[in-house]
Amino acid sequence: MSRIDSVPRSDAASSGAVTHPQWSSRLAFILAATGSAVGLGNIWKFPYITGENGGGAFVLVYLLCILVVGLPILAAEILLGRRSGCSPIQGMAQLARRDGVSARWGWMAWIGFVAAFVLLSFYSVVGGWSLAYVGLAAEGAFSGADAATIGGIFGQLLEDPVLLLLWHSLFMLLVVLIAGSGVRAGMERSIRLLMPLLFVLLLVLVGYAAVRGNFAQALGFLFTPDFSKLTTEGVLTALGHAFFTLSTGICVMMAYGSYLPKNVNIARTVVTIGLLDTLVALLAGLAIFPLVFANGLEPGAGPGLIFVTLPLAFGQMTGGVVFGTLFFVLLLVAAVTSAISMIEPVVEWLEDKGIGRMLGALMSGAMIWLLGICTVLSFNIWAQFHPLDFLARFEGKTLFDLFDFLVSNLALPLGGLAIALYAGWAMKPQTLREGIGLGEGLTFRVFHFVLRFLSPAAVLVVFVYNLG
Repeated sequence: MSRIDSVPRSDAASSGAVTHPQWSSRLAFILAATGSAVGLGNIWKFPYITGENGGGAFVLVYLLCILVVGLPILAAEILLGRRSGCSPIQGMAQLARRDGVSARWGWMAWIGFVAAFVLLSFYSVVGGWSLAYVGLAAEGAFSGADAATIGGIFGQLLEDPVLLLLWHSLFMLLVVLIAGSGVRAGMERSIRLLMPLLFVLLLVLVGYAAVRGNFAQALGFLFTPDFSKLTTEGVLTALGHAFFTLSTGICVMMAYGSYLPKNVNIARTVVTIGLLDTLVALLAGLAIFPLVFANGLEPGAGPGLIFVTLPLAFGQMTGGVVFGTLFFVLLLVAAVTSAISMIEPVVEWLEDKGIGRMLGALMSGAMIWLLGICTVLSFNIWAQFHPLDFLARFEGKTLFDLFDFLVSNLALPLGGLAIALYAGWAMKPQTLREGIGLGEGLTFRVFHFVLRFLSPAAVLVVFVYNLG
């Protein structure tokens, strides 16, 4: 870690003899946090769950959930990180002592720590798919191909453990090299390049979709609410995704918050992050659905929308090779910016233990890579290995399915619930208000009420629903 990029830790974190890096500016933090939030969830998951749940009404509910659930918990998590000034695990233990509450609150950091570790292990495999598809699109593999051929391409990728392992390894290596280079020299420098690139690619693809696709139908689908198409399950899906998309609950934003300068207003920053994250999700929909509709394809195609349905559309359209390649570069950029945030809680914890940053990144990456092999094999050699078949709830689930369930349905909601409860009930209101950057008026009272009651209730609903 370069000493140029460092400032003394606060007394809360250590005696001051150890240095701790900081983001160079509020903009740098916004780009980094938005990069963490903008990932496969925005480019891959948001379009297909919108398609599955009827479009406009789902989008409206999703935006409301971002406001009520996502942003308050995001603000609280960033504040916890900045107050501690160190890794989430050490930081939560210190905050509990300073706030005069039970040391058991420290377990919330361990939940997020393990969740980020497991999440990146299978996220890296899916990120590897986007890396593979950049090459496939560039070489024209989808040109003129029918649905069976393109489905076969995806199937062959999943069935080849060596090829999947190769792409998983390359993706993980890229993440390790960026994270290991430091907060400013590695993460901040890469984010300053990748996030503008992501927005440029998105806008280019939206322009292409407007010219070559059925843009009017896509606009109506996304922004004309039809509540007759929205089910209770759709509302809960919107609630769950609003929570997931902002990277809350897994210590990522706590780690990023620990590098945030004290003079940055968290309230305004969180609103900006939420707006940018939502903008990317909506732009992704405007880049994808016009092409889907123009080719008579199904918007509710599920997880295969990106890796099967969309390549079919690109394969039938003028300029499909170029713009298909650009789309999967976009997907790769989104995956990388999220992945480097997921490894950060682990790297920062090892750094706090006295291990050099690059060595810590290599150690973390190696362990996460090894666990990721379980996901690689879940699609082929271990496809019939269902370790929890004796439990009806998990019958037929592979290791990949179980990892996804552990993170999405258990760890994320529990981590978010703990953050909301700690900030809303364990912290003094004055500490919360001053830390977030809100005045003493109605705005803070509304925020405090939402964080204490509405956000935890919403997360509990998602948690119970996911267990059902």
